[in-house]
Amino acid sequence: MHILLIHQAFAALDEAGGTRHYELAHYLAAHGHTVTIIASPVSYLTGRTRQERIPWVVRETPEPGITILRTYTYPAFHKSFVHRVFSFFSFMVSSFFNGLSVRKVDVVWGTSPPIFQGFTAWLLARLKGVPFLFEVRDLWPAFAIAVGVLHNKLLISLSLWLEHFLYRHADQVMVNSPGFIDHVKNRGARRVVLVPNGADPAMFDSGNCTRNFRKYHHFDNNFVVLYAGAHGISNDLDVVLQAAALLKKDDTIRLVLVGDGKEKPALQSQAQQLGLSNVLFVPPVPKNEMADVLASADACIAILKPLELYKTTYPNKVFDYMAAGRPVICAIDGVIRQVVEEADAGRFVPPGDPQAMADAIRSLAANPARAQQQGKNGRCYIENKFNRATIAEQLMILLIELRKGNG
Repeated sequence: MHILLIHQAFAALDEAGGTRHYELAHYLAAHGHTVTIIASPVSYLTGRTRQERIPWVVRETPEPGITILRTYTYPAFHKSFVHRVFSFFSFMVSSFFNGLSVRKVDVVWGTSPPIFQGFTAWLLARLKGVPFLFEVRDLWPAFAIAVGVLHNKLLISLSLWLEHFLYRHADQVMVNSPGFIDHVKNRGARRVVLVPNGADPAMFDSGNCTRNFRKYHHFDNNFVVLYAGAHGISNDLDVVLQAAALLKKDDTIRLVLVGDGKEKPALQSQAQQLGLSNVLFVPPVPKNEMADVLASADACIAILKPLELYKTTYPNKVFDYMAAGRPVICAIDGVIRQVVEEADAGRFVPPGDPQAMADAIRSLAANPARAQQQGKNGRCYIENKFNRATIAEQLMILLIELRKGNG
C-alpha cells in the first residue's frame, strides 16, 4: 500500500518538534508499506529553513519505504499572522502540484492544522480516485479564534466553511484526542475514529542516556523543572515565569524552557526584567536528542492558556514526558488531566495560576522519592495504554480497511 501524506509541519527525527507522523510512517514502512510525505522545508517550530534559498522541491529518503518531498513554502512564517496565512496558502499550492507527480497512491492522508492543506489532500484524493483520510490534530479554526490570533471576518468565514467541507467530504475523519469527537461530529463528520497521541517508550530509555545536558548546564545539585515545545501565544509561558519569580529564593530549583516560537523574545525580555536567574532558555533540540534532555529533568511542565476548548487536547509533550519517566506538572484541564491523574503520573494545577504552579514545584522538590515514583507510574502507563507501536498498528489496520472499502 502506498500512502501519500500532506503535512506542512512534518518533522523528522533530526528536527525539533513533534515526530508522531515520522514514527507512524516508520512503522508502516517496516510492515511493507510505502509512505510519501509532502512537507515544508520551513520549521513550524522555529520558522527557519535548512537552506538559504528554498527550491521548488527537495527529495529525501531517510529510510527504505519513506520518501519526503520538501516543497516550496513562503518562508516568513513567524513575522505575523498574515505572513503565516501566506505560508499556509503557498504550501497548499506547491504541495498540490508536487502531489500530482506522486504515482500509484492508494490513500491520501491530510492533517490539520493548518487546515488549508486538508483541501489539497482532498483534491488530490479525488483526482487520483483514492480514499481521503482527514486527521484532526487540533480544533482549528476554533482554537485560533478563541486565542485571538484569527479575527479577520473573511478568514474566519473561509476557515469555518473549509472545516465543514473537509469533515463532510472525508472518507474517514481521524482525531488524536477523545475530546475532539463531538466537535467534528457536530460539524458534519460522518465516520470518526480515535487514533490517539502516544509515545514510543524505547525512544526515552533512560538507561541509554548520558545526562550530558544536565552536566553541561551544571544542574548537579538542582531540582530541574523543564518545559519543552513551542513558545507561542497558546502556551501561556508567562505563567511559568511568574511561578519562577515566586521561587527565586529557593536556589536549588531551576526552570528550563527548551524550544522556540514567536513569543520567545518577549519571554526572554520578561525574564530579564524580573531578574530570573533561576530560568534558562535553551534552543530547540532534535527529537533524537530529547531523551537525554528529558532524562536530565526532575519534573516537566505541560501548559496551555485557561480556555475551555483546550480541555479537549491530548498534547504530544505530555506523553513524551511520561514515556521518559518524568512527573508531569499539568496546567491543562480536561482529557489530558484525566490521563495524568489516572496514571498517578504527576500533579494537576489550575491553568493560569502561577502560585499553584510554584506550590506544585516546591512540593515535588521537597519529596523527590514521590516525584520519581510518579515518573515511573507514567512510563508504565504509556507502555500499557499509549504505546506508539500499538497506536501505529491501529492506524495501519484503519488504512488497509479504508483502501479495501474503496476497492
